[in-house]
Amino acid sequence: MTQNLRTWLLGTVAIVVAGVVVGRLFLGEPEIAAPAITPAEAKGYFGLLPAVADNPQNPVTPEKVELGKALFFEPRLSKSGFIACASCHHLASGGGDGLATSIGHRWQVGGRNAPTVLNAALHVAQFWDGGAADVEEQAGKPISNPGGMASSETLVLKRLRTIPAYPERFRAAFPDDAEPLSYANVARAIAAFERTLITPGRLDRFLAGDATALSPDEHAGLDKFIAVGCTGCHNGAALGGGSFQKFGVVRAPEGLADPGRFEVTKNEADRSVFKVPSLRNIALTAPYFHDGSVWTLEEAVQIMADTQLGTKLSLADADSIATFLASLNADPPLTVTLPQLPASTATTPRPEPN
Repeated sequence: MTQNLRTWLLGTVAIVVAGVVVGRLFLGEPEIAAPAITPAEAKGYFGLLPAVADNPQNPVTPEKVELGKALFFEPRLSKSGFIACASCHHLASGGGDGLATSIGHRWQVGGRNAPTVLNAALHVAQFWDGGAADVEEQAGKPISNPGGMASSETLVLKRLRTIPAYPERFRAAFPDDAEPLSYANVARAIAAFERTLITPGRLDRFLAGDATALSPDEHAGLDKFIAVGCTGCHNGAALGGGSFQKFGVVRAPEGLADPGRFEVTKNEADRSVFKVPSLRNIALTAPYFHDGSVWTLEEAVQIMADTQLGTKLSLADADSIATFLASLNADPPLTVTLPQLPASTATTPRPEPN
């Protein structure tokens, strides 16, 4: 090879390499390369899902779960007789409602996005601001919320007591209680049902040792998810739900007005702090964030990397991580047989739409 030809080839290679580098910088941040993680290593970040999220203070029993399932779908718990827990938590589509913020009594629009009910019993607390300690405390609050189901303890109990099947079911579910049909037991029954809504997916098969459970693209996304630092908050069996974090650790997002956990604690340090959401079934539960302001998972990933980690992700890296997150969908899909709700009687209080 002549010296002139060698010089020409080296110069051409240099131009091509420089063009690639400049092109990538011009188009966005360079893509992140990460070593392939093994199932055993990944298990250290996430652990394994339990079959049921049991609570010793409210043991999950078949009778309680069946009653709770009926009450979860029971619109007569609401003042209007139109809204049920299932109205804002669609079990067929990831456990949310697909709205930016939910619609309650008399078409009132709520202030926050409805979190998924799936796997929620694994969380450190309930609601975006942690306003309920567990699903038992959470289950009764939307029923009496004026902007939610707008009912009352008195109305709920009167309706249930005038439908003969319900007192029988409460006695079977709470046999040791002097008064089985109570408002507290309405919440406990719903919570017991929710504690069974655990949704393993293909990631769990990977964590259990099946290295082929994830596709190559999903595995690459998992590697980037870990390399970027997402596991700092999205860890544990639910990939989140275990802590509270400020929205805007590194950079405050635009337009954030919600005080977050400050509403509960009145501690200034909790302003703009929210419970870290679980990422299980996240690909099914758009829109995202406490206000439902973001409609694509890729954009949500980029915003979180920027605001929480100070990292500008390329669209390719965000898409790769979103591809991994799809492996968190329930697989096989969650199957819930719809309950047959008992009929009202002549003495059952009528719906009150206003």
